[in-house]
Amino acid sequence: MLEYDIIDTTLREGEQTPGVLFSLTEKQNILDGLVQVGVTEVELGISSRFHPCTGDLIAYGRRAHPGLRLSLWSRCRTEDIDWAAGRRPDFLSLSIPVSDLHLEKRLQKSREWARRTMCEAIAYARRQGLAVAIGFEDATRAEPRFLAAMAKAAEERGVVRIRLADTVGIGSPRLITGLVDSLKGETGCPLAIHTHNDFGMATANGIAALEAGARAVDTVILGLGERTGCARLEEVAAYLCLVQGMKNIKTEHLKPLACYVAGITGRTVEGNRPVVGEDIFTCETGLHLQGLQNDPKTYEPFAPEKVAGRRKLLIGPKSGRRAILAHLGRNEGQAGKLSDQSVRLVRETALNLKRPLSETELRQLVAVSEARNQKPEAGL
Repeated sequence: MLEYDIIDTTLREGEQTPGVLFSLTEKQNILDGLVQVGVTEVELGISSRFHPCTGDLIAYGRRAHPGLRLSLWSRCRTEDIDWAAGRRPDFLSLSIPVSDLHLEKRLQKSREWARRTMCEAIAYARRQGLAVAIGFEDATRAEPRFLAAMAKAAEERGVVRIRLADTVGIGSPRLITGLVDSLKGETGCPLAIHTHNDFGMATANGIAALEAGARAVDTVILGLGERTGCARLEEVAAYLCLVQGMKNIKTEHLKPLACYVAGITGRTVEGNRPVVGEDIFTCETGLHLQGLQNDPKTYEPFAPEKVAGRRKLLIGPKSGRRAILAHLGRNEGQAGKLSDQSVRLVRETALNLKRPLSETELRQLVAVSEARNQKPEAGL
């Protein structure tokens, strides 16, 4: 099993969510949680004297988690690089736009300006003794030949990683796969992917990039970030661990971390949220209940305890005879057949209540119904 790097950027990209600002203590708690999950690198924030807590957070990370790689995001500006040089992150991730849309419309600059600015910034940062990564903003809308030329120039100047950003989330797994494939043919530098969720494909695109040969993927707790956010740590980490077999990920820590971040940002973890939702192991449908009662693997991709979850099998208007009987048998040791009248009563009662039945309600309904069925008819 190939081990990938998960680069969590909750403390940088996640804090760009409107209305979200973490205190130093909250950042330290998040950092602790990410280490428990098994994240290999954390992007702590932006390299700028105006970005709060970064210096203190680097010091805390060095002291509390000496094996964790710490990085900062930076513009290609000497004052920002100088600020990073004073804090000594493991990596400085320089960023430069590579699409004509961003260069011409946002910055009023040319491709040549982008290439020159990037090369000068890389050289300057390396002279400061920093290990440098380069991030290509809006890579999915860049002209392919220019993107390849930028990647080659960055590699020649000694960057340790090239990160491709799907800045407005217009990538698809097929597009991302093609992008990674094409750059693998142009450079031997390790590739990373940063995906946005504007069309709901951030996680899928992140996994597609890894399967195509990228070595690292960016994640954010709860998918926080600009607009619709980014690839969710919970989904990416769980998939890599529980489906692809990555050994260093501890999925049982994902839910507590997600709930902590939800609490401090005023968000709710929806019941059906993948991996961390409270209701993802809840089932009422007859066929599914039967399968789960016989072997949970029939309708669960992973066991609840893997993600600190709990299985709840409910009896309601969609439940069938076998599911009801198995439910009763498990709770009371009751066996034998269940009459049509009892099944109908259970389903109709749940339908009228518009909710599943409690254990007590189920037992009482069946007991009353079966008692009626066994009562002898009065003689003529």
